[in-house]
Amino acid sequence: MHNIHHWIDGKAVEGASGRFSDVTNPATGEATGRLPLASVSEVDTAVESAAKAFRAWSQASLTKRTQVLFDYRELVNAHRDELASLITAEHGKVHSDALGEVARGLEIVELACGIPQLLKGQSSTQVSTRVDVESLRQPLGVVAGITPFNFPAMVPMWMFPLAIACGNTVVLKPSEKDPSATVRLVELATEAGVPDGVLNLVHGDRTAVDRLLEHPEIAAVSFVGSTPIAKHVHDTASANGKRVQALGGAKNHMLVLPDADLDQAADAAVSAAYGSAGERCMAVSVVVAVDPIGDELVGKIAERAREVRIGPGTDPASEMGPLVTAEHRDRVASYVPKAREQGAEVVVDGTGHVVAGHENGFFTGVSLLDHVTPDMDAYRDEIFGPVLCVVRAKSYEEGLELINSSPWGNGTAIFTRDGGAARRFQLEVQAGMVGVNVPIPVPVGYHSFGGWKDSLFGDHHIYGTDGVHFYTRGKVVTTRWPDPSDGGVDLGFPSNS
Repeated sequence: MHNIHHWIDGKAVEGASGRFSDVTNPATGEATGRLPLASVSEVDTAVESAAKAFRAWSQASLTKRTQVLFDYRELVNAHRDELASLITAEHGKVHSDALGEVARGLEIVELACGIPQLLKGQSSTQVSTRVDVESLRQPLGVVAGITPFNFPAMVPMWMFPLAIACGNTVVLKPSEKDPSATVRLVELATEAGVPDGVLNLVHGDRTAVDRLLEHPEIAAVSFVGSTPIAKHVHDTASANGKRVQALGGAKNHMLVLPDADLDQAADAAVSAAYGSAGERCMAVSVVVAVDPIGDELVGKIAERAREVRIGPGTDPASEMGPLVTAEHRDRVASYVPKAREQGAEVVVDGTGHVVAGHENGFFTGVSLLDHVTPDMDAYRDEIFGPVLCVVRAKSYEEGLELINSSPWGNGTAIFTRDGGAARRFQLEVQAGMVGVNVPIPVPVGYHSFGGWKDSLFGDHHIYGTDGVHFYTRGKVVTTRWPDPSDGGVDLGFPSNS
């Protein structure tokens, strides 16, 4: 078992609180790391380091910041296989999926490399006689990032590259379940030339989180996680005068119209529901099948679901790895018998699945529930695992009403060959991200990611233009200068006496 460290002021720092937790390999159930849980004073030390570094970093030239980020991009790219292996070892997702996670995080690093263009202001000349107006954006100060277990590399890279590109300094608090990939990302940032104190990392539980939310030196907080915690983060940090973007949970629906390519829709449903073991906030967890294609679509999904290869993420043959903890696996599995009791048809039951040679791993199979209704627990709750619900609808309008009545509004998708129906859906559906024949419509880096309703607390989405605006604040400068022709201005030219 190896010891995991904080990263403060450009160097590794051992935990001093006396509190620790284990980091576990979910494919084997074995503890592999010992994680320090920060005390309030340790969080304060990290914030102090960031505050001390802010003045110099915020005044560093855009050229300097850009060069550091370009160097960082090259280092992360060179270490992508190592980072993916760390993700697989602690989160459990298959190696190819982990590589994809690193690649999506790199998109935001590449976006941050263009910060000189993203920070360009605007100006108007001669708004009044000899009066000019200029708008510009400046960094906030020390910002905090609190990230989830399901994307231990991608989500941190959604936050800190843009934050430091804009001139801020950062204190990062990763998930205590799988922190090593995040630690490695921060180490590589120092190697790339990020100055000491600009990017700090502390591990911890609620003690560390609440201190970040309350600390007077923290100007803004970025968070990704479940809806109840997102609401707590937003309310607490806002009450302490901070800018907040808190991304919460989801219950993403995929509406399948009768004219859709059902093979394409079934392929999409399986990959979107069971990929990464369903542990992603953009997973499709509900398929809304519009009459009369429900039976045929469920049959196609079931056929594909039974073929999903489940095993350790290190096995190239595996398509789905374990869940992150035994407790989470048991919670996910509990929804299947409960759905049967409440009247759903269990078409595929993945509970009790055991992987030979990994009997102590946190594995479950994929499950498919049909004839689910909105009053069932499997529909109402964010399961966050490989359980796909199918709800039947009589019409497009009924399916749309079902989606829009959900308290969440993160992502949604429609599968159809009808362009008019797709256009109507993208205008009428109440969700922040919409896919048309695309099951997981995560925007590319130069757009922004974020949902509606209980999927987002705060005014700014994450990364893209919204990310730049979140990590900066606007200033408008109005100037008037006397013209040399007015007289009385000595320009230093020689004159005859």
